[in-house]
Amino acid sequence: MATKLLLPDYIFESSWEVCNKVGGIYTVLSTRAKTLQIKFRDRIIFIGPDVFKEDNPYFIEDKSLFADWKKAAVGQGLKVRTGRWDIPEKPITILVKFEQFYAEKNELYGWLWEHYQVDSLHAYGDYDEASMFSYAAAKVLESYYHFYLDDTKKVIYHGNEWMTGLGLLYVNNKLPQIATIFTTHATSIGRSIAGNNKPLYDYLFAYNGDQMAVELNMQSKHSIEKQTAKYVDCFTTVSDITATECKELLDKPVDVVLPNGFENDFVPKGDTFTKKRKLARKRVLDVANALLGSNLGDDTLIVSTSGRYEFRNKGVDVYIEAMNRLLRDNDLKKNVLAFIEVPGWVGEPRQDLLERLNSGKQYDTPLYVPLLTHWLKDMSHDNVLGMLKYLDMHNRKEDKVKLIFIPCYLNGNDGIFNMIYYDLVLGNDLCIYPSYYEPWGYTPLEAIAFKVPCITSDLSGFGLWVNKELGHEGKLIDGVKVVHRTDYNYSEVADSIKDTVAEYSTFAPNQVKAISDKASDLSKKALWSQFIKYYYEAYDFALKHAAERMEKIKKINIINI
Repeated sequence: MATKLLLPDYIFESSWEVCNKVGGIYTVLSTRAKTLQIKFRDRIIFIGPDVFKEDNPYFIEDKSLFADWKKAAVGQGLKVRTGRWDIPEKPITILVKFEQFYAEKNELYGWLWEHYQVDSLHAYGDYDEASMFSYAAAKVLESYYHFYLDDTKKVIYHGNEWMTGLGLLYVNNKLPQIATIFTTHATSIGRSIAGNNKPLYDYLFAYNGDQMAVELNMQSKHSIEKQTAKYVDCFTTVSDITATECKELLDKPVDVVLPNGFENDFVPKGDTFTKKRKLARKRVLDVANALLGSNLGDDTLIVSTSGRYEFRNKGVDVYIEAMNRLLRDNDLKKNVLAFIEVPGWVGEPRQDLLERLNSGKQYDTPLYVPLLTHWLKDMSHDNVLGMLKYLDMHNRKEDKVKLIFIPCYLNGNDGIFNMIYYDLVLGNDLCIYPSYYEPWGYTPLEAIAFKVPCITSDLSGFGLWVNKELGHEGKLIDGVKVVHRTDYNYSEVADSIKDTVAEYSTFAPNQVKAISDKASDLSKKALWSQFIKYYYEAYDFALKHAAERMEKIKKINIINI
């Protein structure tokens, strides 16, 4: 009979991305919050940075919430706002200012070195900002705990990324009765190795994380991440591939793997889905035709890649290479319109493109530089444009494959599309994410939730999960094609993508529908309702570890008496 898992009475979770949408961790936390809020109603409390100069669009302030504690917190030098995160189920959130702690920075870093051997000497960039927030978040927890709670309550403090490391170590030291969980969504040194064009995977067993941190000037971030992983009650990451990375580069195996789920309540259903798909296709075709001076119809195969502008890590380079090879593929049966939806150093929407779109006319000549929808601030040093120029890809009239760069956030207010990413992505026939470094991979998961089959790689956590779930390497007919990728098979990956797109162009409508349905079915296996059990395992692991520590402390205290 399975033993019953220990569950917390309270969970406090901190991240730089609480009510602060800057990356993928926002998606992890904001979608998971619904499931946890239903389970632990108002006993899951998020702590985030108070960084918005104007009103925070993700935060609903409630000044009456914890009003008595807030008075005490002010007396302790804390500047907090209480309210709720404006997401489904609206969990309680505390936002904290941290600038006042810069005055204590040197003492804090000295304390970190003395107690945990964290090297902050080589700090630069966002290290100080993250550390001061992390310390402020831990002080919020400490203050709240002493005001409302006591050691009869089982309490979890969960920090995400190295940016919460200082706070986790502070809690470990000052509040040993609280169980700590640390999740690294990608090791800072692993991402840096990959981003610096060094082979990560074949040499992973031979890399020394500390040595590479010195070589790549990452000592402080690596140090706080490594020591936090060592001292917390439960160390976690988001996929098996990153778990291997943690073991080799941080010298600490993870205790529990926490795969990233999602909620699919933002996916339209029935007639609404059909209407939105038609609208998305019309919009992208209108923009493309105005830019290219072409007359591409609805039978065009629309594909895209998207994500952060990590040219190699996200596989943008190999995606462009695959589209270039597809130009000369005789098996391709349709025109292909390929998009790169990656925010770059964007300038402004193209006025010449806007004029064409607003005119409602058809044009038979392309605009100047018919490769991008928005001007960039530094055209001559952009990686995408540079590679397109190198490959002599200029979207000529006779080309069966046209590639267009959308270098802005698709937030509904970009000036050209004026549709959010989720409303545009469902207009695709196929999405392509051939990542070289991808601890999980939300973009392919989101694509299949919208019934858009995708191509990804087995160097992504999501790709590995698909293979594991299917029991074989994902094929296009499964809804997700998982391309085998290594440090050195770039050319084979490009060919595999090219061949898959060409194959897809030959499918009859009934085959396309079957693949779309398979993609949608697979996405439902990655809902938070399926993955939350791993969090309960982590809570149990951390609480038991904390309980053992408190028993030892009690015994020592008895002996000393």
